[in-house]
Amino acid sequence: MSKRAVLEVIALDAEDAVAAQAGGADRLELVTEMAADGLTPPVAVFAAVRAAVDLSLRVMLRLSDGFAAGDVDRLVRAAADLRAAGAQEFVLGFLDAEGAVDLAAVERIVAGLDGCRWTFHRALDHAADRDALRKQLDGLPGLDAYLTAGSPAGVDAGLPTLLAEAARHGEQGYEQRLLVGGGLRLGHLPRLRAAGIDAFHIGGAARPHGWSGPVSAHAVREWRRAVDAGHHETAWHPEPAAEAEPVAQAGGPAGRVD
Repeated sequence: MSKRAVLEVIALDAEDAVAAQAGGADRLELVTEMAADGLTPPVAVFAAVRAAVDLSLRVMLRLSDGFAAGDVDRLVRAAADLRAAGAQEFVLGFLDAEGAVDLAAVERIVAGLDGCRWTFHRALDHAADRDALRKQLDGLPGLDAYLTAGSPAGVDAGLPTLLAEAARHGEQGYEQRLLVGGGLRLGHLPRLRAAGIDAFHIGGAARPHGWSGPVSAHAVREWRRAVDAGHHETAWHPEPAAEAEPVAQAGGPAGRVD
């Protein structure tokens, strides 16, 4: 494992990817349709991004808003098409109507990835039992990271959970890297870095003009400096609590996966 902390940036297209790389990102999460909080991109978009940058690139496998898997056969085909185009890393995560991991869906998709590395995304934050989910997924080939804010409401609310889970690193179900994202702010970094967390994920924070605008290399560069320094001049303090996002129901809305 590299000693340099990982900075992952959401990219929607090649323009985003080039800016993220220029700013110092280590990895991209490639998605489309942020109005649905991030879905599987077309193969042509993946190919354009892959041709534009040489960064590590994780591709979202998700067909619709919410955390229900939906058509698993279609997801398996999408993964196969992306792999044929050169994709080697992925992002996925599905829950059932009770908020438990949809293990059957995850196992079917992962079986088709043939050992490719993948992240279980923020479905974890909407799970009925985080610990049980982690232990159920333990040992699945390729799983090397959990994208999490510690809470559906974001890092402000989830910081205690993140710190507690970081302290359990190495236990069964806790071997994978914590990739912190979802309401992440520069001021959170000191406590997260002090706890040994070394992977961070940004989406809107890389876009000063919102999701209608492109990734800013300058914004990514600011995050790169802060992550590498392990501190920021703004100490962490909780902001007023945002309205919590609802727990995903099968086929229903679920909030962000970034």
